[in-house]
Amino acid sequence: MRLDDYDNDINVGEARGGGGGLGGGGGGGFLLGLLPMIGSRFGCGGIVVVLLLLAVFGGLGNLGGMLGGGGGTSPQVSAPSRETVQQVCDVSTARRDTCRAFSNAQNTWEKIFASQNQQFSAPKLQFFSGSGQSGCGAAMSAMGPFYCPTDRGIYLDTSFFDELANKYKAGGDFAQYYVIAHEFGHHIQNLLGTSTEVQQAQRRASEAEGNALSVRLELQADCYAGVWASMNRDRLDPGDVEEGMRAAQAIGDDTLQREAQGRVVPDSFTHGTSAQRQAWLRRGIESNGNPGVCDTFSGAI
Repeated sequence: MRLDDYDNDINVGEARGGGGGLGGGGGGGFLLGLLPMIGSRFGCGGIVVVLLLLAVFGGLGNLGGMLGGGGGTSPQVSAPSRETVQQVCDVSTARRDTCRAFSNAQNTWEKIFASQNQQFSAPKLQFFSGSGQSGCGAAMSAMGPFYCPTDRGIYLDTSFFDELANKYKAGGDFAQYYVIAHEFGHHIQNLLGTSTEVQQAQRRASEAEGNALSVRLELQADCYAGVWASMNRDRLDPGDVEEGMRAAQAIGDDTLQREAQGRVVPDSFTHGTSAQRQAWLRRGIESNGNPGVCDTFSGAI
């Protein structure tokens, strides 16, 4: 995918550790949903560490990401980042490409909101390596990329892209851009109030019903990622869409669970099956830039 260089005024920073533990009150939904992924990366020892963290800190906040989501948030304060945009973005090729995708997504959604006479405000892109601090609590590489609604931050350790390419055979620039566009989709949901509505409904729902609502929220973020790609279809290269489809297939709940534990538990899904994620990403790509096609809350998914 052919993207321009990033704008020099995008909001980026380094999410350094600042204490405060893991954001509480959520019952650990985010990390529990990640156990299959963590187990496949770090083995049983990694799962034990996560469960100990949950026992001590009470779970993570209400995050929206490629691989996990959860309950309530506990606001945290991260150390301020004083680096320039170039100092943050030009650390590596992966970071620079991420900043380019983030900048393009910001410009794209600003245009979409303006066309609908809606007010747009941009998120902040926060990089970390290994671990860091977000407005929703601790950020750890094992979580994968995520969006924190408390501070409107997109959090990313770019080592996730290596994992995606090497372990799950879902490499390529568009696969990486899809990850960023998905997290940006969660920001759009936050701006539109969709995330808040889902959280309120989840408080009244059973665990299985709450998980089903999370799936619909995540599939909508996939669709919004497709809308972004549709708005930039003149920049797509041959094979880009296929890269996105491979990435969506690799991170479906059924695929991750089957790989980690040899079976799937549909009631525990929080992000959707591989087929669902592919279908909603494609729906967005074929939307002609219309986010109205991304209604995952009406009818079957």
